Amino acid sequence: MRAFLLAAGKGSRISKNIPDIPKSALDIHGEALILRTVKMLLANGIDVTVITGYRYRCIERLLCGYPVELINNPFYDVTNSIGSLWMARKSLTGEEDCIVANADVFWSQDILNFVLQQDKDVFLLSDKTRRENGDYFFNTENGVITAYGKDLDYEHRTCEYVGIAFIGKSVVPDFKRKLNALVDTQNHNLWWENALYEMTKERDIYAVDIEGRFWAEIDFIEDYQRIIDYVEGHHEV
Repeated sequence: MRAFLLAAGKGSRISKNIPDIPKSALDIHGEALILRTVKMLLANGIDVTVITGYRYRCIERLLCGYPVELINNPFYDVTNSIGSLWMARKSLTGEEDCIVANADVFWSQDILNFVLQQDKDVFLLSDKTRRENGDYFFNTENGVITAYGKDLDYEHRTCEYVGIAFIGKSVVPDFKRKLNALVDTQNHNLWWENALYEMTKERDIYAVDIEGRFWAEIDFIEDYQRIIDYVEGHHEV
């Protein structure tokens, strides 16, 4: 299995509240968020590819000495995350299952275990408790994604997207074709997930609820504080 961590973005919404570093480099009780995630994945025998961009040398320093593949997206400021994952396309071999995650998401071994226990060959993690104040939403029917978007009407929201997805090796070739097709047609402004959304026209793509497990994606300073409070409260320092 290989995990792809997307760490190229600047994080404009939180940038005024934090040092001039990538969001994933923020300290969580003495250890950068991205380093915590990398160490968790490696401890589970999962190979790791990290795609950097903004302040990439900061990430490189944090991960120095760890057996990870580092790929830099020098165009991070003119592409969305689809450009970053496209930069790592050679590592999407179709010979191994893949996890793709935003590097500014705090998640735990409990969530990783949950991902590894699923029997679906492609899915995105979701949280049905975050329909009102989330950032990006899905509508689902029997767990299958039928609509998606930041501005999805409340009555059509089933859950919020967590920022972590699983793509089984049997699905990777088709996913990679969709990814390449979007980039080839100059859709650089899209998220990488749009390649999966394109696939919903042809097959079931699932949203799997994480069932009350704690997670947080750092978009605002309040998200960062939630992580700090959680780690302190659960003695994960």
